[in-house]
Amino acid sequence: MRNLRNTRYEQWSPPSQFEGRPLTAATWDLANDSVLCTFGPTGSNALIELVRVVTKPEAQEFTVITSWDAPCPNPELACDQVLSLHYFGDSLTACLVLAGGDIVVVREEPMPGEDRIEIVGSVDAGITAAKWAPDEELLAITTKADTVVFMSRSFEGITDVTMTTEDLKASNHVSVGWGKKETQFQGKGAKALRDPTMPEKVDEGVLSPNDDLTAAISWRGDGAYLAISTIEGNSRRLIRVYSREGVLDSVSEPVDGLEGALSWRPVGNLIAGIQRLESRIDVVFFERNGLRHGQFSLRLTPEQMQLPGQHINLSWNSDSTVLAVVMVDCTQLWTMGNYHWYLKQEIKNSQTGLLPTAPLPTADLLLDSVNVAEYIFTIARSSTAPPHDFGVVAVIDGQSLKVTPLRTANIPPPMALHELTVQTNVIDVAFNADASLIAILHQQGISMFESKGTEASSDSPLLTGRVTFDKTEPNSTVYQQISFADNNDALVSMPNGSKSTVKRYGFNEETGRMEDVPSGPGMDTTIRILSSFYQDGLNHPFVQGSSGDLHSLAFGEHSLSHCNFPMYLPWIDIVPHGDDQIAFDLEVPPDDPEKDERCRSVERGARLVTAMPTSLSLVLQMPRGNLETIFPRAMVLAGIRKLIDEKNYRRAFTHCRTQRVDMNILYDHAPEQFLANVALFIDQVKKVTYIDLFLSSLRDEDVTQLMYKETRVASELENPSAAAIGTNGVVSQESGLVKSSKVNKICDAVLEVLRTRTATNLQNIITANVCKSPPALDDGLQVVAQLMKTDETMADKAVEHICFLADINKLYDNALGLYDLALTLLVAQQSQKDPREYLPFMQNLSEMPELRRRFAIDDHLGRNTKALTHLHSLDAFPELQAYTQKHALYQAALSLYRYNPSRHALLTNLYAQHLESKSQFKEAALAYESLQNYASATSCYLSSGPSSWRETLFCALSQTPAIAPAALTDLATTLSEALVDSKDYFAAATIQVDYLSSIDHAARLYCKGYFFASALHLVALKQRSELLEQIIDPGLANALASSTELLAECRAQLLAQVPRIRELREKARLDPLAFYEGERAGNADGDVPDDVSVAASSHLSTNRSMYTRYTGKQSIGTAGTGVSRATSKNRRREERKRARGKKGSVYEEEYLVAS
Repeated sequence: MRNLRNTRYEQWSPPSQFEGRPLTAATWDLANDSVLCTFGPTGSNALIELVRVVTKPEAQEFTVITSWDAPCPNPELACDQVLSLHYFGDSLTACLVLAGGDIVVVREEPMPGEDRIEIVGSVDAGITAAKWAPDEELLAITTKADTVVFMSRSFEGITDVTMTTEDLKASNHVSVGWGKKETQFQGKGAKALRDPTMPEKVDEGVLSPNDDLTAAISWRGDGAYLAISTIEGNSRRLIRVYSREGVLDSVSEPVDGLEGALSWRPVGNLIAGIQRLESRIDVVFFERNGLRHGQFSLRLTPEQMQLPGQHINLSWNSDSTVLAVVMVDCTQLWTMGNYHWYLKQEIKNSQTGLLPTAPLPTADLLLDSVNVAEYIFTIARSSTAPPHDFGVVAVIDGQSLKVTPLRTANIPPPMALHELTVQTNVIDVAFNADASLIAILHQQGISMFESKGTEASSDSPLLTGRVTFDKTEPNSTVYQQISFADNNDALVSMPNGSKSTVKRYGFNEETGRMEDVPSGPGMDTTIRILSSFYQDGLNHPFVQGSSGDLHSLAFGEHSLSHCNFPMYLPWIDIVPHGDDQIAFDLEVPPDDPEKDERCRSVERGARLVTAMPTSLSLVLQMPRGNLETIFPRAMVLAGIRKLIDEKNYRRAFTHCRTQRVDMNILYDHAPEQFLANVALFIDQVKKVTYIDLFLSSLRDEDVTQLMYKETRVASELENPSAAAIGTNGVVSQESGLVKSSKVNKICDAVLEVLRTRTATNLQNIITANVCKSPPALDDGLQVVAQLMKTDETMADKAVEHICFLADINKLYDNALGLYDLALTLLVAQQSQKDPREYLPFMQNLSEMPELRRRFAIDDHLGRNTKALTHLHSLDAFPELQAYTQKHALYQAALSLYRYNPSRHALLTNLYAQHLESKSQFKEAALAYESLQNYASATSCYLSSGPSSWRETLFCALSQTPAIAPAALTDLATTLSEALVDSKDYFAAATIQVDYLSSIDHAARLYCKGYFFASALHLVALKQRSELLEQIIDPGLANALASSTELLAECRAQLLAQVPRIRELREKARLDPLAFYEGERAGNADGDVPDDVSVAASSHLSTNRSMYTRYTGKQSIGTAGTGVSRATSKNRRREERKRARGKKGSVYEEEYLVAS
């Protein structure tokens, strides 16, 4: 789909000092972007001049490097001939190979002791062809003695190979005739029985009558092989393929009419040659093994084929995308796509040779001038700005222009929806703002076509205007590019010496013809690009100079400093910078398609053809040439966001449905706007199933913060609070979850709108209820129940839909829970239940009274608390007591009878017994205490533990009749012993004093618990001074002894372990390998094993390092890597080692610190 566009054309004509001496050879100096060419020799003058030509936009400069006389040593030649001119940029040296046999080196900056001009070698037999390898390390020469000589960069002979007829045996070609006519099925006749591998006509290699009998050499792009085309035995032209070492690899199969042109495609898959037939001339291709591999015919007139001296040459550009066919009167540039060859450009008046290089500058070498032209690949497309983004693309193919509106007719090349034909080969093409006009620039003029529509069924564009260029213009006039102006006038750019000229052509309303329109003052710059951008439905033409400067072609404007380019992509900003420059602020996203919507994986080599924002699609051309239409997620989401902002919910919903975009974005992008326009959303979407699809897709997540996070980086001036507020105007949530239920909010809003639309949107009402979180099944069933009273047909449809959305068993239970037996029966009929299962149950329910039926239903559904309320309403207290005990509904029962003291007391007693049976003694004691059952409360408090000793003694003392003194003493003794066991010495001593009157035991317990102040106060209060020596003094001594012993043990442990810890840490610092890894079995000599590394070798390593070995963390890896996982047995072994802390082990330090 790409065309070639001329962006540079510069011509240098030799001055009068070179008059009479033709240009004979030329080559590129890529380092200086200049051309080196030779003048002479001729039959009358053997002088050779080497000249450097530098072409600049302002002027052309030339420098004569050197000159010398080169008389031909071969008497068979009238004069010598330059066969090869090559320039070495690294050594500033030019190498010339002459037909007489001399190899001449010209040094621009010779070193001391070196000659400026030196003949480094000579071939006595004469040279027929020469070519340097692409790496400039090898020179291949063919001689008149039918030999191939390989020479090094220092011109030392490497090998000589003789070309003989025995070389024909190198390849035994077998053609099975794939794709040929003779291999196709031709019916049941005799031809069908013939061997398809035997063609009707076998080429014998007959020489072309126009063959110039010269030899040609071409290297493969990597320099590993070269092809040589020579005449074998004056009867056949043969292509031999040699390796870099001079070994014959293959020879070509016989081809009638094969001529001397030869060019090996740099990528290496094809060798191009010329085959001249009676009625046409073909470019034929060979593989490295010598077999044919396709061809295409040159589009030449009979007059061109019969031109005198029509010897065609071939040449590829450096990246193998363009094949140049050099003829006596022109040079054609061909490209290939989808196995079709397109004629993209034709350069007139090329007579001698072509020097192509990357990207596509070419030097046309004429007999009297040097022309430098540069071409770029570009796609001729119409506007990509809505609403005129029809995706119209034009492909140049000679005199034909293939036009296809890809938005409505995605026709793969080389086919097209429309083919427009003009008088001569097309140079450039342009579309106006709405793609209704197509301007075609060809070699004889301009043709204007008008398109009636972009639909696939529309008619072909019609020719509405034509301009024929003045034939009196000089032959050197070159037309480069064409574009549209704001009023649909055509602009054409052409070089004019050191400047450029833009001509304007428009329709004359009086004559109805296209004429030259006088324009304003010319440009003082060289134009490289003539184009226009589309805005507000108009073309705004501009040009770009050689230095990158932009200039407007609008009336009265000469600079684009104040032009605002349209901004189509939301993450690209175009801002003015200074007075004359425009800065493009483009963020390059990371390669993370899962998180960034702008990333998408495509086939390597795919090219962007055009974009159609209206359909949210792009068209890509794959390397093979076929087209693929894709919908990039970034483009789709940007379009959906824009449609939501415009409140065009119908198209936004359609794109979400067709492109599988989560429909939550319809709400999440602008929540407040959506809730305010729910009625508009429903009216635009209309279709009931689409509304159901939207409701069923809702979930409580903000997809604009998670799945479809806005990736545009907003500037601070544009959005100063971007950090706090999300792009959809909602405060961003770290978890991505909305605090309130988003789904319920939307469903409620939809139900509010559909409240009056039951007749048309009943299905949506049901769906909105079911899609709530949790599902509002009761509300949906109530809608069905209401319809059963008014419209049974709609009720049947509604129940069928709700049964489709929800679990039928849950619906059955919910319908039963509404106590509507008719509704329950209707739901049951939609299920797969056996009528024998539910009909008897329903019959029994229908025979019960209302309250009893409700109790039975709630008991059946397991809603025991609600069933209990029905028993309360029935005033069936004995049954309620049994039901409460069965289902442990004590709290609900107590709540029901909180105003009935007698029954409340009975239920409380049952509750206390239940708690006591569950060993919840403290709660049971509280219940008994509320009933003033202090005996049971005392027992429960005592069972709950010694911590409730106060409550236990309170209930014991509150009993009626009063508790016996002996029983109270036993109870106090039991509590005191229990408190001593739990080491609550203060409470135990209190019981000894208050209830047992045992001062001795109390004092001992105070001292045992280190409450010496309380013990002294008790002794003084009770006036028992003798206890100071008997109890308190021994208690103080025992406390001091135990504390001293503990401190001594701690000090000894610190003195023993701290030095060891320091020693271990020093060892780990000095030699971590030995400390952490230790000696291995079988490695007693202490050598470091070769599979242990202090530093991790790679973040992809699946082995644990010596540091992570003891952390218990698993390394990165998969189950298929063969890494042995730590088993539970090994982990237990490691834990035992860690607990022991054996001296010398890696766990010793951890053990010492923990102890």
